Amino acid sequence: MRMDEREFNIHADSMLARIEQRLEVCTVELDFEIKQGSIIEVEFDNGSKIIVNRHTAAREIWIAAKSGGYHFRLDETDPQRWLGTRDGIELMAVLSRCISEQAGTAVRL
Repeated sequence: MRMDEREFNIHADSMLARIEQRLEVCTVELDFEIKQGSIIEVEFDNGSKIIVNRHTAAREIWIAAKSGGYHFRLDETDPQRWLGTRDGIELMAVLSRCISEQAGTAVRL
C-alpha cells in the first residue's frame, strides 16, 4: 500500500517533531536549526553536520551524515517507526549512532 503525499507529510512531520524534541534534551554539545522545508540541520563543535529531511517524492526521510546517507520508510505495521531501506534499522537508532560518531561521545535519542 502506497500512502498519498498528505498522509506521508503528516507522518514525516510527526517524526521530525520527535527528532527535534529529543535533540532539545540531548546532553551532547550540538546546535540544531529547523530550516524551511522541514530540514533539521545539526552542527557539532568540530564543524561537522548532520542533515535530516523528508523526501516527499520517495516517501522517505533521509539522513546525511559523515558516515554516509541513509533512507527510511514508514513501517506499515507501526506508524511510529521509520526503518532503513537497506538494513531495516530504525531511524532513531541510526541517528543516535551518527550523532555519537560525530560528537565523539555516546548518545541515545
